[in-house]
Amino acid sequence: MGDTLLHVTTPVSPTQTPRRSSPHAHARRVRRAAVLTTAPVLALLAAPASADVPDGWAPVTDVDDLHALLLLVGGPLLLFVLIALAVYLPAMVRGEKLLPDHTGSQHLPEGQWIGGPRQGVAELPAADDDSRAGGARGSW
Repeated sequence: MGDTLLHVTTPVSPTQTPRRSSPHAHARRVRRAAVLTTAPVLALLAAPASADVPDGWAPVTDVDDLHALLLLVGGPLLLFVLIALAVYLPAMVRGEKLLPDHTGSQHLPEGQWIGGPRQGVAELPAADDDSRAGGARGSW
């Protein structure tokens, strides 16, 4: 029976007559048409707004390409450099290393304690014998 296909029957439902559109469906179609035509109509109505420069205003001058390039590229680039300096300059003044030193190390870098003491574990206070604090070898 592995190579034999079985007959598959699907119950056929009777054809449905198209439903009459309800007043709500008609209202939805009208709203949809109004929303889709609003933006093009408003754009066509705004076309006459491209009039001449009013009296008393400075005449329109063309912007130099170099000036536009400096403004649109140089401005954000300068802002990026200023933010980078504001972040890294204090650490550089304190003499901290900004990148880990991986020269000559063949193994994974040592784990880092972020926010811990600068001198390592030597700055931590010694545990008291009377302390009930837990830990790797502590008892509760």
